[in-house]
Amino acid sequence: MATIHKNLSEYSKDSLPNGADFKVGIVVSEWNDGITSNLLQGAKDTFLESGILESDIIIKHVPGTFELPLGAKWMLEHYQLDGVVVIGVVIQGETRHFDFVCQGATQGIMDLNLQKGIPVAFCVLTDGNIQQSIDRSGGKHGNKGVESAIACLKMMALKKSMR
Repeated sequence: MATIHKNLSEYSKDSLPNGADFKVGIVVSEWNDGITSNLLQGAKDTFLESGILESDIIIKHVPGTFELPLGAKWMLEHYQLDGVVVIGVVIQGETRHFDFVCQGATQGIMDLNLQKGIPVAFCVLTDGNIQQSIDRSGGKHGNKGVESAIACLKMMALKKSMR
């Protein structure tokens, strides 16, 4: 969502849904941890700012981006969660591995949203180089972790409003 012309990670605290009653999970890829740790911090800080208690934020790590859907599925099965953010980074290389990992993770996360009916927010950077990932994980284009946490909060609030 971040572009060269706009930093979509900037928000007003007043615009955040009240997260005081929510319990969330965050599944983080260990691969490219210099980037994913910044994304994790952005998501966690946003959840805390919304009123979610630190004890209601469960964080688990998986080896890579391809494992994110299964990690999120297990979290949803093991914990009573209102939403999950999955965090990963895939950087284009010289082979088609990038395409397969991105497609598999994207499809798995979308399927999980539809099957479970619980928001699983997509925070997977799919960049051409490491600098683009740095720029989107707290750099000049903001922090996609913040944006994904906001999306998750909004979807959890939407579901709550329909009860």
